[in-house]
Amino acid sequence: MVLNKYWHKQLINREDNWVNRVRECHERRGNVVVRITGDGQIYSRQTTSNQDYQYHYVLKVIFLVRQDEVFYQEEQSRLHRACFLKNKRLIDHEEIYSESTLSSKKRSNPIIELTPIQETMRFAYDRRAAVKYAERWWNDANPAYRFFEENDCTNYISQCLHAGGAPMRGVPNRSTGWWYQNNDWSFSWSVAHAFRWYLSGSTKGLRGFEVDTPEKLKPGDVICYDFEGDGRFNHTTIVVAKDAHQQPLVNAHTNNSRQRYWDYQDSAAWTPSCQYKFFRIGSDML
Repeated sequence: MVLNKYWHKQLINREDNWVNRVRECHERRGNVVVRITGDGQIYSRQTTSNQDYQYHYVLKVIFLVRQDEVFYQEEQSRLHRACFLKNKRLIDHEEIYSESTLSSKKRSNPIIELTPIQETMRFAYDRRAAVKYAERWWNDANPAYRFFEENDCTNYISQCLHAGGAPMRGVPNRSTGWWYQNNDWSFSWSVAHAFRWYLSGSTKGLRGFEVDTPEKLKPGDVICYDFEGDGRFNHTTIVVAKDAHQQPLVNAHTNNSRQRYWDYQDSAAWTPSCQYKFFRIGSDML
């Protein structure tokens, strides 16, 4: 069921906070957001004790961006709650999950000490397959895996890397290796902080080679984010394209995003203390 045009117009207008933040970030980089379109789809409806209507819905917004002479689309999907009086007047509206609230929730995740692996093993990383998977599932959940409703970012990235041929190892020890099997998984598969340290320390199977600038990343590579700069990594994205200035554009879950500019300064979770780790995946370092 799709929101009718009357509600759709009001809800889009109520979204000017984060939508304008995205547009302003593009303008600071010299881009032009040529068009913004949105579509809301209801996934639940409830009647309150006052006989008002409460809807939970997903709002998908598409930004058509012009950079120099090149055009591309950035897409984001966010979960919201909207309340209407019986006369259909909008009285309350909020985003249910945001990156800022999820960032604070992630602080409860344990810091995992990973056992170093001494063996070395190369694998052929299929970047195209990883990006293809990232594009297919950026705004959906693959039923073959567990979906973490409030914090799915690293689980999604792990799936992308595995689709690109990254081998799992470490079963059944959740604190070592990187794996998903029989609805169980390692901490490094689903926890952003554990995943970041796994990439830094692994010398067998899935490995990450840290580079110093985002321009050195290719599609299929990974960026890890410490939004508060406190040493705890909160978020993970995968590079799916490069813009006209050779800056990475990334896909992610929580909030679902496609071809989003890599630095995330349009996010409510971002702070000036934000720290990044840029990882090349596989062994093709040329």
